[in-house]
Amino acid sequence: MNERSQRELIADALQRAGLTTAAAWIQYFALGGALSEAEVDAYLQGRTGLPPLECELLAEAAREALGGDVPPGTFGPVLQDGPATEAIRQLGAAGTMLLEPEVAESERLRSLGELHLLDTEPEQRFDRITRRAAERFGCEVATLALIAHDRQFIKSAVGEANQDLERAQAFCDATIRSSGSLVLPDALQDERFQAHPFVAGQPHIRFYAGCPLRGPGGWLVGTLCVMSTNPRHFTRQDLDDLEALAQEMQHEVYPGWRAWSLI
Repeated sequence: MNERSQRELIADALQRAGLTTAAAWIQYFALGGALSEAEVDAYLQGRTGLPPLECELLAEAAREALGGDVPPGTFGPVLQDGPATEAIRQLGAAGTMLLEPEVAESERLRSLGELHLLDTEPEQRFDRITRRAAERFGCEVATLALIAHDRQFIKSAVGEANQDLERAQAFCDATIRSSGSLVLPDALQDERFQAHPFVAGQPHIRFYAGCPLRGPGGWLVGTLCVMSTNPRHFTRQDLDDLEALAQEMQHEVYPGWRAWSLI
């Protein structure tokens, strides 16, 4: 789709979410946006372009303004397959909130499929990073996990990791749903996870930290994560180090993401 159509979709989404430019910029900046308020305003006014990654962050800002729950029809009539939906698909993950959840998930799975990693054998290029992650954080388990339709596939692992775990039981599914890094210093003290069968029972996971990984179009397809049966304090430096390792893993999973995000 052309740049003008892309801008209009994002601007319309922000407007329908009830965000002023200033409020949108605050949300966008909090999500990691790198541009100034003036640059975002210039983009929304059609005076300049914007890299796809920044468009995605603006779209995410509008989604969060609605509490993260964006049902079909929030931004107008529900879009069916056709030219309009195809145009939005060209936005990649930036168009998530403009698509029905089923369509967005289909696009995410298509992105995952394009990586050709599901159900493949371990590879040294991935294993060397999971080993470094386990060593850096002194964790019994470190994995490269890919989230398929209804299961988690472990492409690389240090320690005992459940292969083909049901998606609903995977901590890494919670990570990709959060759209950012997820850190649980003590899962037993976190009301979201304390009743999880792998926290309340074997293997009694207490610590988890994971960073999301992207496929073509910026869709979240998996994570690099570390886990331990012991709770621990996780510093800002720890998170920076984990995210640096995740960037290395991202390059191995989908080298094109870096180039795509800088267009």
